[in-house]
Amino acid sequence: MSATTLPAIETRQLGKRYWRQEALRGVDFTLPQGSICALLGPNGAGKTTFLRLLAGLIQPTRGQAKILGTDARKLQPSDWQRLAYVSESQEMPLWMTLKDLIGYCRPLYDRWDEAFCERLRKEFDLPLDKKLRAFSRGMRMKAALLVSLAPRPSVLLLDEPFSGLDPLVREELIGGLLEWSAQEEWSVLLASHDLEEVERLADRLALIDHGSLSLNESIGDLQERFRQVTGSLPPDTAPTSNLPPSWRAFAVDGGRFQFIEPHFTGVAALEAQLQQVFPGIDFTFDPAPMALRPIYLSEAKALKANSQAHQAA
Repeated sequence: MSATTLPAIETRQLGKRYWRQEALRGVDFTLPQGSICALLGPNGAGKTTFLRLLAGLIQPTRGQAKILGTDARKLQPSDWQRLAYVSESQEMPLWMTLKDLIGYCRPLYDRWDEAFCERLRKEFDLPLDKKLRAFSRGMRMKAALLVSLAPRPSVLLLDEPFSGLDPLVREELIGGLLEWSAQEEWSVLLASHDLEEVERLADRLALIDHGSLSLNESIGDLQERFRQVTGSLPPDTAPTSNLPPSWRAFAVDGGRFQFIEPHFTGVAALEAQLQQVFPGIDFTFDPAPMALRPIYLSEAKALKANSQAHQAA
């Protein structure tokens, strides 16, 4: 396989256990080069553990992670030239000025682009001679992104970079990342618990909860296969008990029915299923495309239910 076709990120059965707690449960994940994937999930879902494993900051209990074909446990200085990791909890040398921080980081990277660094500094409106301890939280996050992006990395790992920031700063960062990632063709994995703040950025969506990954696919494919189905039928009609297992949130009320079909393959196939659920009954139905937020909520609820069933067993 040539370097150009290698996935930006690839994991196979990646797992991490802390004593008796399994923080990550055998995750298989692939991020194509040039993609921006939003890694969503509630706090404590396993997002940070996953990113730290990818960055080689902690070691897996089982499985393997690769960054551009290199095992994350064996990253060399040349690999770190192509990888950037920025976390909301990232510690910074607060006694330094931004100028000091840039001067410290610059010689560590052969790929450092001074012109791009200065462009980012101006766009972020960051003063060179002010100590980092005097920066606001938003300014510190901008500074962390500046020194991480100036070397023009190929793969960017972002752990809740917008958490707790005021709306204006968050909008500035999202707008900047959207512009630069398009220009630089970065491969980005961005962890968040808020779909709305990453919806503009991402072309892929992954969902993790209780250490398990339930999906990882393009937003286009997700919106192609999810349908909110609504329909009408004679009042007091009861369905058979044999509902297709894929249907979610099925409900019948007063001659109306609705459910979510996460594996839509066409109107004919759906109509055949409905004829089995409502045998010999006239009905109408409409399989409407879904917005990303209800898709995410449906998948999150399904993942939570599966996790609870697994724990109960």
